[in-house]
Amino acid sequence: MKIQLKNRILYGLLYMVSLLPLWALYGISDFLSFVVYRIIGYRKAVVLSNLAIAFPEKSVAERSRIAKAFYSNFTDSMLESIKLISAGESLIDKMFVFDPHVFEVVSGTDKNFQIHAMHNFNWEIVNQGVSREMVLPFLGVYQPIINPFFEELFKKIRSRFGTVLIPANDFKHNFLPHQDKQYTIALVADQNPGNPAKAWWVNFFGKPAPFVMGPEKAARARDTVVVFCNFYKLRRGVYTFSAEKITDDPASLQPGELTLRYIQYIEARIRERPDNYLWSHRRWKHPYKAEYAGLALEKLNLN
Repeated sequence: MKIQLKNRILYGLLYMVSLLPLWALYGISDFLSFVVYRIIGYRKAVVLSNLAIAFPEKSVAERSRIAKAFYSNFTDSMLESIKLISAGESLIDKMFVFDPHVFEVVSGTDKNFQIHAMHNFNWEIVNQGVSREMVLPFLGVYQPIINPFFEELFKKIRSRFGTVLIPANDFKHNFLPHQDKQYTIALVADQNPGNPAKAWWVNFFGKPAPFVMGPEKAARARDTVVVFCNFYKLRRGVYTFSAEKITDDPASLQPGELTLRYIQYIEARIRERPDNYLWSHRRWKHPYKAEYAGLALEKLNLN
């Protein structure tokens, strides 16, 4: 009973915050960004370490500027996500702008589509915009949030325009109702694998990192059209989305080739807008071991 009351109060407070205009929320974000970066230092060591690995050619001052911009994007994303609790479709139209022809890459066939995304800002806004445009059922694979209140809150936000959420930790069971129907499924494929001994190993920004095998295996097994997507901030409060069809015959590629192409794609996109990526995510947390040599993809020749 006490937990329910506490959750209702918390939801009420967040809802009231969501009613604030964006300019006010961005004022709060500016303050939070300063506090999180300069005072609390939330994951600051992880962020700066990741940037040093990714951009050794940049000076400490340059990487610090990227980190500062990252924290601004990070807190903007937090406040924008709260705004989505009460935001109507007219606001989503202002915050997500795109060329509708981008969706031609997910049409014109009776096959299923698999979208490989990445941890760019702001994936919550992009989900709101994309899910309204999809003709096929739009399935989103996600990592559940440990806190039950926020798990239910974000499930409500993410599914409001039709996205069917499938938790990654129980994927097989929750995917069963959809496996015999045509669908578009979105995967944030730069997650760290649970078991690095059962992952592809690739030099990501020059340092070995493991990537999950599941997306490629699913695409090959189900003969799925694979699309890579990128989304980013045009200006504060306005995001856009692009998509590129990679293959409509994934089984014709070498094992590991699809994953390697994805990694090359996201590294290129990150280099274009380095502050737009989630650097607090520990991409290199698993150390490379000699026994992983058979899982390394660098031996593939894509020329």
